[in-house]
Amino acid sequence: TFMVTAHTTSKMQDQLILALDQGTTSSRAILFNRSGDIVSSAQKEFRQIYPQPGWVEHDPMEIWAGQVGVAAEALARAGIPGSQIAAIGITNQRETTVVWDRDSGQPVYNA
Repeated sequence: TFMVTAHTTSKMQDQLILALDQGTTSSRAILFNRSGDIVSSAQKEFRQIYPQPGWVEHDPMEIWAGQVGVAAEALARAGIPGSQIAAIGITNQRETTVVWDRDSGQPVYNA
């Protein structure tokens, strides 16, 4: 029993937390270890769409691609497989909404 517990504890030490942050102008991914230290990070800016003065929109598919891209880049920079991720935390622009078509799974309009 002791060996199993020790193995599990050791394995848990290697696991990381992936934080995904979708900001107003960029997508970010940050990998943290159990001590809260940053292991790796990646960031990518994305296009701003201005349909009229005072408005700003974003392409939902570009947001998705950006998040997938920065997550993969942060993992690659750290040289770790996705299997070492114990949890993912997600933050986004609080006022942003995306409506998805139920049948196609595609966004109906920009965010």
